[in-house]
Amino acid sequence: MREYAVGRADGGARTGVVDWGAVREREFWELVDEVFGHGYGRSLSRDQRLLKLDGMTVVEALAAGEQPRVIWNVLCDQMDVPDDRRWGRDHQAPPLPAGFGR
Repeated sequence: MREYAVGRADGGARTGVVDWGAVREREFWELVDEVFGHGYGRSLSRDQRLLKLDGMTVVEALAAGEQPRVIWNVLCDQMDVPDDRRWGRDHQAPPLPAGFGR
């Protein structure tokens, strides 16, 4: 687990602890960079509201404890990333948690 600061719209910050589960933080951000590009991917992560995750951004969803693989799938679905590009060149798709998408 890792503790980190998350910026808020009001300029403050809060800390959160995330258990990254099957997709590690490093792998998650590598995929963001590979699929979307570093600058655009980081901007999406801060600004794009994920409708299937109660309107949270990627950063907010990670801070709230959502599983990175779930966030990744929701982001890719919302951004219409095709399955053949979703996991990058050297990555295997981890299984989704039981009951996801039902």
